[in-house]
Amino acid sequence: LQQHRKEERHQERVVVCRNQEAKRQEGMSSGGISPQQHQLTSVVYGAIRDERYEEAVGLLKVQLQTFPRSRAALSLLGYCLYQTGDFRGAAATYDDLCGVCPEEQEYKLYHAQALYKAGAFAEASKAALRIFFFSGDAATATGDVGDATTRGGHHAQQQQRNNNDDDLRQRVAALRAAIAYGQDQLGTAKAHLDDECLLRDDPDVLTSYAAIATKENRFEDARSLYEAASQTLGVFRADIAVNLALCDYKEGKFASALTQLAAVIERGVRDHPELSVGSTTDGVEVRSVGNSQILQETHLVEAFNLKFAVEYRLCKNVQAAKEALSDMPPRAEEELDAVSLHNAALVDDDPSAAFRKLNFLLSHPPFPPEAYGNLLLFHCKFGYNELAADMIAENGHLTYTFLSADLLEFLEATTIVRTSPQVAFQKYDDLASKHVDKLRKLTKAIQDARVKRGRGEDSSASSSVKTALKDYDEAVEAYMPVLMAQAKIYWELGNYGAVEKLFRQSAEFCSENDSWKLNVAHVFFMQEKFKDAIRYYDAYKKNTSSSRSLLEVPAIVLANLCVSYIMTSQNEDAEELMRAIEKEEEKAAYTTSTSTASSTTSAETNSNNLRSQQQSYHLCIVNLVIGTLYCAKGNFEFGISRVIKSLEPLEKKLGADTWYYAKRCFLAAAEMVSKHMLILKDSSVDDILAFLNECETHGAKVLTVITPTVDPDGKHPAKPPATVTQDARNLKLIFLKIRDSF
Repeated sequence: LQQHRKEERHQERVVVCRNQEAKRQEGMSSGGISPQQHQLTSVVYGAIRDERYEEAVGLLKVQLQTFPRSRAALSLLGYCLYQTGDFRGAAATYDDLCGVCPEEQEYKLYHAQALYKAGAFAEASKAALRIFFFSGDAATATGDVGDATTRGGHHAQQQQRNNNDDDLRQRVAALRAAIAYGQDQLGTAKAHLDDECLLRDDPDVLTSYAAIATKENRFEDARSLYEAASQTLGVFRADIAVNLALCDYKEGKFASALTQLAAVIERGVRDHPELSVGSTTDGVEVRSVGNSQILQETHLVEAFNLKFAVEYRLCKNVQAAKEALSDMPPRAEEELDAVSLHNAALVDDDPSAAFRKLNFLLSHPPFPPEAYGNLLLFHCKFGYNELAADMIAENGHLTYTFLSADLLEFLEATTIVRTSPQVAFQKYDDLASKHVDKLRKLTKAIQDARVKRGRGEDSSASSSVKTALKDYDEAVEAYMPVLMAQAKIYWELGNYGAVEKLFRQSAEFCSENDSWKLNVAHVFFMQEKFKDAIRYYDAYKKNTSSSRSLLEVPAIVLANLCVSYIMTSQNEDAEELMRAIEKEEEKAAYTTSTSTASSTTSAETNSNNLRSQQQSYHLCIVNLVIGTLYCAKGNFEFGISRVIKSLEPLEKKLGADTWYYAKRCFLAAAEMVSKHMLILKDSSVDDILAFLNECETHGAKVLTVITPTVDPDGKHPAKPPATVTQDARNLKLIFLKIRDSF
């Protein structure tokens, strides 16, 4: 909601401050102010004029130690604290100011407004109720009649007071509507907006109604109101453009949403280059721009956060989502707003840092509604199921406010999956039945809408079909985590037949889902049903690489596909796939070297470089998996030689993924030799020892795990993960003992 022209009022106060400074200069020239007082006043007002609010805060706090009830110092301090984003401090200052000047209603309004911005909605609502409105009738009922001149002067003063009173009523009504909106009391918010003191065609009132409509999922109504407000203003306003993009996002019109956001970002970059948009992505280290008034007016932060949501949630492009956050004007972590901090936690490469950010948000409300559920899901993702269960039990008010019924059931099942897998599976099954019932109803709705469209019975049938299809896709996405959680229980037990049965039961609804196809392929592969695995792996590969590089396909998918080709005597297809991977890696390497030579620093080039570095293991992993296959079939000498060759050169190919596959082959060979089930040639042992020596040299900084242990709450210190050097030394010791023993 629009904050009832608060910024304009604050700017007016700055002008008043400047006028007061001029008067003080006149007073000093006549002997009314000491030179020291004049100098301090000039410094304070100069800092406010130049938006150096932190400096002004320090000076004013020192002044208040001498004059704790100074109206001017308290007023300026409250304003400066508000501008720096310290709304709690501003609220406390304005509260003190209300004690000094209890008759000044403006200060009560600023007090309530600061509490609202601090998220203390209940306190803000009480503070707004304390604001007193003067009555015109009562004011004119006192005093003598006097002469005509006196009556005229009283009349002018009364008219001015009534005008000020009307303005105050409007601002208070808008503030109370904003407070009710923040508390999700949409009916109360509408009632305040319907107050007769507010003009129906005022742009701020229109945008407030639009915000309520957005929260009620009436996106068409919201769009109409935003467009009406924009037409009334007659100029581009960034906040309205961002809200229009939000309506498009909610309705699934992602291209339109991105277009709106691009316009906001482009205008912000053009009008305010000092905000350094994109400098972090380009690799340039710049100072924080802080949460300045200019940054708030451009609404660049909101635009980039919404762009992040499109990329992360809908396009599932994590790298593009990270770039959306890094393109924001640079700010220190402690300066980030709640939404930006939440989004940064979702894509943070350090899980412990992600936990720290989400825990901070929960301890400093208000926070995004998704933060609580995401924190619980993070706990479950990293194996802290018991902590998640404790959080749910200890935070009942958050659980039933921010978690949907389906998500709560899913989390309750996930938290007991280790201790009671059978009970957890039953809970998942009950939840899956609800999802399946919903999917069947949506399927019927789609069929009915298509029939009506074919018969021409309903002019809006086409839009009904689109809406039904959108709801169906969302329902499938909600069903997939439940299905996969069920399958995981059987998968970890090695019961791949039961997993296949689960997937066959869900094929009616999920057969077009890429995640479903991929996991079905994995199940067939583990059961050595290689022809079926090829069918699903190949379909997934073609769907993923049709519009992007082959390197966008996960390396293990390509490796399993190659193995499936080999196991079904389709060696030519396997070789062709490997040649295609090699060609793509060479192309990516050439692009990287060319970009480095030309010293290009664009965001797109940096993205390509990062992607090529992350995806440089594809051919290596394919060869590793093939080598592992030969080892599994008993041909250790050829399999291990293939593994060693695939990791050349070690300084480029050695990583957590590649080492995971390589060490399994060495351990399996050592186990077979120790059981006298395999005899390795001396040359093979020498090759293994030489390879492990190189791994020891190059693996000092290479971790053996992709995701190290995390600290979810500051009470579980993360253990430092092992490095490849440590693993290589242990393996070398094993093979030295084997060589000496035999």
